[in-house]
Amino acid sequence: MVWIDLVAVLALLQMIFFAVLVALARTRYQVHAPATTGHPQFERLYRVQMNTLELIVVLLPGLYLASHYWSPQPVAWGGAIYLVGRMVYWKSYAKDPASRSLGYGLSVFPVLAMLGAALLGIVLKVVV
Repeated sequence: MVWIDLVAVLALLQMIFFAVLVALARTRYQVHAPATTGHPQFERLYRVQMNTLELIVVLLPGLYLASHYWSPQPVAWGGAIYLVGRMVYWKSYAKDPASRSLGYGLSVFPVLAMLGAALLGIVLKVVV
């Protein structure tokens, strides 16, 4: 389970990293709280942070549930792919929002796989 815990901690640190980028962009582009619109680059970073927040809420329980029913190591690899996907998403979205598809796919598909694995594990426990 140490690999699952590592992925969870890295995902939380990554979330904090994106929050710091947004805070720095607020200062740089003078977008004062509570505003969430302003300079286009600020808005891009803000959307990366918010999209990551939307996914991490599903990632973390999915990560732990899937690792409860299946070997933690492959589940952790799925989490690692998610982390890479988030970095790709950040870089591509900050450059051109239309180019975010690869990063989004690398983020969302592992999460869906974890949820599917958890659901399958639950069904197998109920049936058997």
